[in-house]
Amino acid sequence: MDSAVLQLLVLAGIAIFLVLRLKSVLGTREGFEKPPVTDRPDAPVRSAGRRDFEVIEGGPDTDIIDHVPEASNEATALRAMKEAEPDFHVGDFLHGARQAYEMILMAFEKGDMDALVPFLSRDVYDSFMEVVEARENQGLTVEANFVGLRDVRITGAHFDSETAEGEITVRFEAELTSAVRNADGNIVEGDPNEIKRQRDTWTFARRMGVDDPNWQLVATGD
Repeated sequence: MDSAVLQLLVLAGIAIFLVLRLKSVLGTREGFEKPPVTDRPDAPVRSAGRRDFEVIEGGPDTDIIDHVPEASNEATALRAMKEAEPDFHVGDFLHGARQAYEMILMAFEKGDMDALVPFLSRDVYDSFMEVVEARENQGLTVEANFVGLRDVRITGAHFDSETAEGEITVRFEAELTSAVRNADGNIVEGDPNEIKRQRDTWTFARRMGVDDPNWQLVATGD
């Protein structure tokens, strides 16, 4: 017998042996194969070669815990606001609060109170207006420029389940330039070229679940 043919027969025999050996170890699959039996009839079928990760319902809401501690009173209040208004997002609120802070602060410094009517509660409007009128009576004007915000964070939150009113207190740390000039144009306070840091704590309020999306500034502090 030719040596080449003999080698082929030997290799074929080895191949057949390996196939039979693999079948005995791994088994064979023919046609439709039923999914693995599980403890529960509705349990998910695990895919071979990968780990299953189960999504735990009722887990932490990152939209909340990114801004306040998970077990805090503020987190509880914010969750209640989201239950009353599912479309409410804390991140979106803070984005709007940043814009509102700059707009309200600059309008107040310039004495443009008419622009602030929709955004201030009556008490806050009256207190702002008192300061603006006092400056005008003294012939003073404010020259201000908003530089930017260094920090914005939630420091308090409350939800009244009876009235559906939510309140969120935000602390702002801003940078701006400001100078006060008298009737002759002379600077009597501040420096238009010096950036100063200003801290304010403002409380915004709104009824959750209503069509009006605007929050009002209801209290101010340092």
